[in-house]
This record gives sequence, C-alpha cells and structure tokens, in this order.
Amino acid sequence: MNLQISFDLTDLKKSIEIAKEVEDYADIIEVGAILIYKYGVHAIKEFRANLNKKTILADSKIVDRSKEITTVLAEAGCDWITVMSGTRKSVIQTAAQTAHQFNKKVMLDIVDAQSQGQSALEAKTLGMDAILFHQQYDEENKAIFMDNWELVRGNTDLPIYVSAMINRKNIENLLELKPEGLVIGKSIVDADNPKEEAKFYYELCKR
Repeated sequence: MNLQISFDLTDLKKSIEIAKEVEDYADIIEVGAILIYKYGVHAIKEFRANLNKKTILADSKIVDRSKEITTVLAEAGCDWITVMSGTRKSVIQTAAQTAHQFNKKVMLDIVDAQSQGQSALEAKTLGMDAILFHQQYDEENKAIFMDNWELVRGNTDLPIYVSAMINRKNIENLLELKPEGLVIGKSIVDADNPKEEAKFYYELCKR
C-alpha cells in the first residue's frame, strides 16, 4: 500500500524542508492546491528540484482548460495531476490524453461527483489512472463512508487512493479497506516530529 503525503501549507520553503525530512517514508509527495494557487508552477518545480527521485503529484483540481493546464503542469515536472469528476467528461478525457502524451498520470477526485458510483464506473473509459476517494472518516459518518466506499470499489478496478482526515485513531480501520494508497497531510506535516510520524504511517502501509 502506498503512502501519499500531502502538503497544503502556505509556506513553500517550510513545505520543502518538511518534504526533505519525510521523503524516505513517502511513495508520493503531493503538492497541495494551496501551494499551487499561491506559487503557481514554481511550487512544483521547487519540489522536483529538491526531491528529484520522488513521485510528485500536483493537486491541480482541474475543472476546465485541461489540455493547457495539464501541459503546463507536466512541463513543470510533476508525475501525477488531479482532475475533478464534477466537470465535463470532455475535460476529464482531454486531461488524460494530454497527460499520457507526456507519460504522466491522472487521478480523478470524486469528492464533487453527483454520483460517486457512476464516476467510478466511467473513470477508466475516460482514461483515468486512479481514483481519489475523498471523504472524512469518523464514528459519526462511518456508515455513510462505508456505503460510499463499497459503491466506488464495486464499480471500478482502478487503483483507489483514500483521503479521509487520517490519523492514529482511524488508520487501522482504513487499512482494512486495502486501497492502493492512503493520503495523509496534517497528521504528518503538522506533527512535532514529521519524520517519525511519516515513518509510523509508512510502516503500517507496508506491513
């Protein structure tokens, strides 16, 4: 199981410093949307320059102009981009076609889907390489989370990454789902010792 560490800070220098601390315990380093909105492709270029051998995902959340945006992101050095499932199918398909021309991959974020099951069903046909199941997990909405998870899992054979406000209290439950990967941000990045926290989650994912 992969561990994707998400950086949604507003400080690029601090983000790079932490990323270099935790890189040995990350399969994918995510440049969060906030960093991209604030610094543009410079953020991606800085992550690439400082973590040359790591797989880097740009959480671009594309909803329009996917050919142009995907080209810019690919040329900046990321390996993955994200596109939103709530946008038009033509936008999603164009993002995939363009990314694949650059040997990059696309992850479909279904957080805004009208029907998560339908989006999962169509994802492969639209050229997606993976799905991001983006929903908070806690005791209050556990049943809803599981219903939606089963709906998505049952409608695709694509790899699924789970982003669910993951922490030490809920990670064991999420590991039982056996997704392709877990996306963890604040629990690692905001920790007193990000390296030790990343190691803790990474070793759980690899056991």
